[in-house]
Amino acid sequence: MIRRPGVAAGIALLTLLLAVVAAFTLGRYPVAPADLLRLVWSALTGGAHGVTPTVETVILSVRGPRVLAALAVGGALAAAGGAYQSLFRNPLVSPDLLGVSAGAAVGAVLGIFLSQPVAVIQLGAFAGGLLAVGLVYAVARLVRSHDPLLVLVLAGVVIGSLLGALIALLKYLADPYNQLPAITFWLLGSLASIAPVDLASTLPAFALGLALLWLVRWRINVLAQGDEEARALGVSTGRVRAVVVAGATLITAAAVSISGIVGWIGLLVPHFARFLVGPDFSRLLPVSVLLGAAFLLGVDTLARTVARVEIPLGVLTAFVGTPLFLWQLIVARRSWL
Repeated sequence: MIRRPGVAAGIALLTLLLAVVAAFTLGRYPVAPADLLRLVWSALTGGAHGVTPTVETVILSVRGPRVLAALAVGGALAAAGGAYQSLFRNPLVSPDLLGVSAGAAVGAVLGIFLSQPVAVIQLGAFAGGLLAVGLVYAVARLVRSHDPLLVLVLAGVVIGSLLGALIALLKYLADPYNQLPAITFWLLGSLASIAPVDLASTLPAFALGLALLWLVRWRINVLAQGDEEARALGVSTGRVRAVVVAGATLITAAAVSISGIVGWIGLLVPHFARFLVGPDFSRLLPVSVLLGAAFLLGVDTLARTVARVEIPLGVLTAFVGTPLFLWQLIVARRSWL
């Protein structure tokens, strides 16, 4: 762990800036870094940029929305993963633990199955993710237990399995020539068709979810010590747990609704953030957001440049995330806490 949080945050921010430059300059139509800098400087000062219209279109209209979407989705999934790992005191927890990804997938797949427009599919994915976690939480509330976190996990596994079966049924019933390819493509994850309206519709959910997590940041630190210690310090464990689940679910559902299923970010990135700044959630949250945004942006850049055909994000994040996670397991000499 880096003992100076400012240095760690600087490393995360530098990594993000390098990923942004690479995302704008690399691709089928290369863009010179100087042209990117001139365009940015022109936007800041209001002067002429001297960049050709083609380069301006590539930067602002083609790659701009995709870069912004990668920043938002990557940061959101990493923040949700860090929140869940701290809440459940388990380093193997990811944002889809409580069924939010499966619920969002059901909503999107159902929209595709019913031949709905893209906006309805995204709304269905967002609503499906929220409803799935709401169902998990309702089931957990019905089961009285001395370990509510364990009940939440078990309810999430059961509901997630049921939703997975529903997805399989819809895929089986779908038209194999039109609907099934669209369903498969969505489930693999992609940012290729992101439009500015998609970002505008989901940014409020991102902002609200991150705000909820930030407001209870010190209470999350207390909850990480156990429920008994938290109650002894005057923390309402049930209420704080509900706020954390609500915030993490909100940003995860918003991310999945526009990107599809993108794994590994919520599991992997918080480990690297914790390695840099430790388990203090007030430091872990912003660094996780920065690293998550940089990670997904880098993966998305690889997805559209390493092959003639764009590689789905869900596939590439597994290929990139697996060796990184194994490396983290090998070099880590202490517990994640």
